[in-house]
Amino acid sequence: MKAAVAIAHREWCSYFRTPIGWVVIALYLLLSGAWVSLETIRPGEPATMRVFFAVSQWLLLAVAPAISMRLLSEELRAGTIEPLMASPLSDWAIVAGKYLGAVLFLLTMLAPTLVYVAVLESVADPDPGPILAGYLGLLLVGLLYLAVGLLFSSLTQNQVVAYLGALFLFLLLWFVTSQGARLVGPPLDARLYAMSIQLRIADFAKGVIEAGNIAFFLSASAWFVVISVVVVESRRWR
Repeated sequence: MKAAVAIAHREWCSYFRTPIGWVVIALYLLLSGAWVSLETIRPGEPATMRVFFAVSQWLLLAVAPAISMRLLSEELRAGTIEPLMASPLSDWAIVAGKYLGAVLFLLTMLAPTLVYVAVLESVADPDPGPILAGYLGLLLVGLLYLAVGLLFSSLTQNQVVAYLGALFLFLLLWFVTSQGARLVGPPLDARLYAMSIQLRIADFAKGVIEAGNIAFFLSASAWFVVISVVVVESRRWR
């Protein structure tokens, strides 16, 4: 556990030693802030953060792969994965530490958006329930997106390929669970809708917290992390 925490801390710090970390945070805050100022904080609009959460789930779709694409790809490219695996560290500690580092960076990126909540409260009286639920939903979907990105990062030393692979899978899943579900019709559409990330995150934005939705995101995230560990372990067999 200590090893994973140490790797996570090192990984989190590494984001701020290169421009990519600052650029990702700046772009996310710029785009999300623009939507909040245009659609939320203005006279006559409901005192909710629903627009922010709706926009953020799509921004995370593009941002999360940018956060995770370097996690293992960089080690593979630089040839440092072999010495890392030859160390006393377990594959679980390596992968979990990398993943936790990305999660910490995600939390760092989301933290400044609490300013939006403060501004909204200064001009209105929003219900805190949907806001808390919305942030929980963003965190959960972020965990899933980062886990998927981690898997693709473990498969290639090319960060661009890792980014595009994760992004393609997200878009494919969105198409299958939305447009595809409409095309196939009942009864298969219900199963496809049940896999929809967008529908599940929409419940959180409305202030609805269901155990099934939480279990979906956590179990799916854990599955992708486990597969990433298997991929890393498979390198020992080569």
